[in-house]
Amino acid sequence: MPPECQLFGTLGCHLCEVAEAVLMPLVEHGLMVELVDIAEREADYETYGLRIPVLRRTDTGAELDWPFDTDQVVLFLSG
Repeated sequence: MPPECQLFGTLGCHLCEVAEAVLMPLVEHGLMVELVDIAEREADYETYGLRIPVLRRTDTGAELDWPFDTDQVVLFLSG
């Protein structure tokens, strides 16, 4: 079972939409991804404002910064 993840982004972010599209095939195969809008919490905005989109594993806290493709996400999740 793949680990659960969070995708940090915000509305109107084109790269965040692209990142979601990259993740969709994995979501269709059981990956759980929570979309986190960094505009909702000041701490998230300060941490991720210049980095979004960022994929974060909830089990280890490891983060994968954009740009990433499906193969990189699979490798990130298996590590």
